[in-house]
Amino acid sequence: MRMKTMLLRGAGTLLTLAGLVIGAVLTTGLQAEAQAQPVAPATAGVQGTVWVAEEEGNGRTAIDASTNRVVTRLIGVEGPHNVQVAPDGRTVWAVSGHDALAVKIDGTTYELRGVTPTGKSPAHVVVTPDGNMAYVTNGDDNTVSAIDAATMQTVATIPVGAYPHGLRPSPDGRWVYVANAKGTTLSVIDTQTNERVAEIEVGQAPVQVGFSPDGASVYASLGGEDALVKIEVASRTVTGTTRVGVGPIQVFVTPDGREVVVANQGTRATPSTTVSIVDAATLAVTSTIETGRGAHGVAIEPSGRHAYITNIYGDDVAVVDLIERTVVATVPSGGAPNGVSFSPLAPAPAPAAEVRLAVPRHDTPAHDDEPGHEETMPGMGH
Repeated sequence: MRMKTMLLRGAGTLLTLAGLVIGAVLTTGLQAEAQAQPVAPATAGVQGTVWVAEEEGNGRTAIDASTNRVVTRLIGVEGPHNVQVAPDGRTVWAVSGHDALAVKIDGTTYELRGVTPTGKSPAHVVVTPDGNMAYVTNGDDNTVSAIDAATMQTVATIPVGAYPHGLRPSPDGRWVYVANAKGTTLSVIDTQTNERVAEIEVGQAPVQVGFSPDGASVYASLGGEDALVKIEVASRTVTGTTRVGVGPIQVFVTPDGREVVVANQGTRATPSTTVSIVDAATLAVTSTIETGRGAHGVAIEPSGRHAYITNIYGDDVAVVDLIERTVVATVPSGGAPNGVSFSPLAPAPAPAAEVRLAVPRHDTPAHDDEPGHEETMPGMGH
């Protein structure tokens, strides 16, 4: 009996030891698997929130710029092509290409603050530097809606060129320049009268514009020519053009005015994967940086050190160090991230990983060929 007991105890000890070994192996394996999961590194010295519009994901993602981690996703805006933070950082705007709406959200509480109808196929929304007005391009109507930001009422509908897409206000707020993606011009809107005052011939299929910080120059991507064009604002004349990557979409000038960052998207079948860094004075391409599949949107944080690039076919956002000329982080997003905007305010705590907005539907939906579909953009894939 004693021998049997000893054998049983020995077997039990062996089983216990085996269990411990197996447990250790499993634990080590799980730890190794966890360590293998991609984690975006933090970006030292940056505070703020990166807002991303996800056209096919029907969401807007808020990313903590200090950690490069997603804070929350706001869903309920169907087909959001563009997102724009107001100058004070407190409100965040988007358009619904599906429902033809402009939407304003409180960036500190993640609550809906206002909704207003737009024209057909709204693409981009921008807010003037004083925060008083918002402007929306209506692609299928060839118009721009001027919206009172406080009342959410449309105060003017302004005829512009063929299929208006990207637009931005001048730094002093006096002008809004509009890129007409199915034409060859930029339309100029006087914000004091909300009237179109000029059409500037620039080249084939301009997609988006970006102002120099002093307002003296504006740059536009030419999707039909794989080029960037520079315009003098005072004379409204083209002063230079340079070749960039295939299918350039958004452009953004660095805060010091020395460089222009151009996102090269290409097409869905053959995506481009780069951004071009262009010397603002000479228009020479000084660097080409690999960022991801279908580089589309560009935003730069106030220090000018980091740019945020949405990769529309890669479903992620690349964080680019503009000094080192390299991608320092890649943040997963929802489907087809396109518009991107930077808020200087740190992200507020979110009530949930996903927040649904109760956005009312508009009776007149956008055209089927809403911005974001390849057939809408001649000379490019988006």
